[in-house]
Amino acid sequence: MSSKPLFDLTRLQGRTAIVTGASGGIGASTAILLARAGCNVVLLARRQAALDEVAQKCKEEGGEGIKVFTKVLNVNDRENVEELVGELISAGFETFDVLVNNAGGAIGKEPVGEIALADIDTMLSTNLVSMMQITQLFVTEMKKQDSGHIINIGSIAGREAYVGGAVYCAVKHAVRAFTTSLMKEVVATGIRVSEVAPGFVETNFSVTRFRGDEEAAKKVYEGMQPLTPEDIAEEIVWCALRPPHVQIAELFVLPTAQAGATIIARKT
Repeated sequence: MSSKPLFDLTRLQGRTAIVTGASGGIGASTAILLARAGCNVVLLARRQAALDEVAQKCKEEGGEGIKVFTKVLNVNDRENVEELVGELISAGFETFDVLVNNAGGAIGKEPVGEIALADIDTMLSTNLVSMMQITQLFVTEMKKQDSGHIINIGSIAGREAYVGGAVYCAVKHAVRAFTTSLMKEVVATGIRVSEVAPGFVETNFSVTRFRGDEEAAKKVYEGMQPLTPEDIAEEIVWCALRPPHVQIAELFVLPTAQAGATIIARKT
């Protein structure tokens, strides 16, 4: 029997990964794990102090051999986003090998007819429009190098609509459609495209959805064991570690106690 390892853990060494929403949750965990795999990491988020903490953890995990770059970036700031690639090239990054589009979130649980237009705009812009803009920037660079991997973070909401989530479900369905279209467009190149779609993950997602009400957010996960940011980070990095001829098109990840958006086995 061959003693060859199941997969090569060195495939990301020296590569560069860009992670949006990198200041916490899935984004932070993914960036740290990418650094552990020897990847240079570009951390993008709105909070500098939180970015600095993640950057320090990346350096600790990756050692002196990796490069860590942070930038305070509101993904809804179109002009700032448009300048990103130029800034990274000026900072000495020569290739862009992995893009993890993680920034996003849901606001509110109001039914259709009662949803504030500002909340609609924010969810559309943060989850969808900004992801499209950032993807267009980096896919152009990846086409030049004929390699790269774009990993979009979807959701069970992109597969199953539910009451109280009309806008968020709509944008995550759109993320899934955009990801699939992109995969078909770049099939003749060396670029891979993946969607990682989690079910319940315990992050600040629910706190934001319930507008800062931490007690309401905790009730979402009562009586069951949700996924952790580290769980999803492992799946994202696993996708990125596949050999170049292997593309994980979709990875749908649920906690064992979840079988649908509203089908949860809770222990009382």
